[in-house]
Amino acid sequence: MIGDEIHNFARELWSINRSITGEGVRETLRKINNHLQNMTIHSVSSGKKVFDWEIPKEWHVNEAHIITPNGEKICDFSKNNLHLLGYSIPFEGKLLLKELKKHLYSLPEQPNAIPYITSYYKKEWGFCISQNDLNSLKDGEYKVKVDSKLFKGKLNYGELIIPGKSKKEVFLSTYICHPSMANNELSGITVTTFLAKWLLGLKEREFTYRIIFVPETIGSLAYLSKNYKEMKKKVVAGFNISCIGDNRTFSYLPSRNSKTISDEVAKHVLNWIYPNYKRYTWLDRGSDERQYCSPGIDLPIASILRSKYEEYPEYHTSLDNLEDVVTPEGLMGGYSAIQKALELIEKNKTYKLKVLGEPHMSKRKLYPTISTKKIDKQIKLMMDFMSLCDGNNSVLKIANQLNVPAWDLYDQIDQLKSYNLIVTKN
Repeated sequence: MIGDEIHNFARELWSINRSITGEGVRETLRKINNHLQNMTIHSVSSGKKVFDWEIPKEWHVNEAHIITPNGEKICDFSKNNLHLLGYSIPFEGKLLLKELKKHLYSLPEQPNAIPYITSYYKKEWGFCISQNDLNSLKDGEYKVKVDSKLFKGKLNYGELIIPGKSKKEVFLSTYICHPSMANNELSGITVTTFLAKWLLGLKEREFTYRIIFVPETIGSLAYLSKNYKEMKKKVVAGFNISCIGDNRTFSYLPSRNSKTISDEVAKHVLNWIYPNYKRYTWLDRGSDERQYCSPGIDLPIASILRSKYEEYPEYHTSLDNLEDVVTPEGLMGGYSAIQKALELIEKNKTYKLKVLGEPHMSKRKLYPTISTKKIDKQIKLMMDFMSLCDGNNSVLKIANQLNVPAWDLYDQIDQLKSYNLIVTKN
């Protein structure tokens, strides 16, 4: 099952220390490219201005830990990369517990969880620790070591362009900047990788696909600063892919416009695969849709999610794992939902009936020659679809009018095209 393959890939990526820059990002991109082959890995130098932001220095960690008064090593970065405050500056010294606590972060309401905390744009060092472990610390002198460095380096991101018949583009984006968390990080990376593999395997594609793997916020800003003018001309639909791997629910976050084809397709798919999906508004945004839909950029980007970021209890903690939260079944469900959305975008054409009046279907062996009281459901669906092919109604619009999932019409469309009964409206 594809869900197992995606889950296995997530396990392969699990231990890598990702941040907004650094070797962990590059290693992750290389492993993604093992699946995709033709992805280009780009670099942006520290200090470069990207809109209102600046690319930060690159961050690298050799080791980080705390030694307790009795000689025990705790908050060991090598055992769990969430233990170190993201972008911690170097520090080595001895501190009494009272002073050390100023640099310790925990979640009293989730006493078993290690929180994920960062300080990207203010020089700071610190450690993240479960509340239970924090409560167990005794007074005394603690030895602290943060062997890290910040230096002028690179921010990296991956870009894959998959050509289609049209130069018009569908845009997919996911982020690659969080350490070992499953739904909030690895689900987006792995599902997007396997969607790209599926797209690469299609015999033909209507649209060109622009797929990127970027550090969240600063990476999407860097990408847009270079490409947004071209994208505004070419991108007709797209999705920001995040938190797509658990098996609890489905969610929909609209674009700022909320009426793009991406929005309509997302709602149609979710209405049929999970009618009780959670509906959010633009005010609930929190990922890179903030950049893609911002005023002046205005790309048609929506989000199909499972449990949305900030809305599930394990979010941004060590509890967001590949056993209790993200499952092969959850990943498969997320993959299938976005795959259906992309298929619908590909097939959402407008057709026009080529004959006047109702076609003589029985002579084409598309309708029974013997009249009976009841008509076959598939035949009725074909006739109903054809009756709405007036050159003004898209496949999505007709599916909504007939109250059927769009994918139930695909075989009907192929059959009608094979008999030259409908034509795509230019």
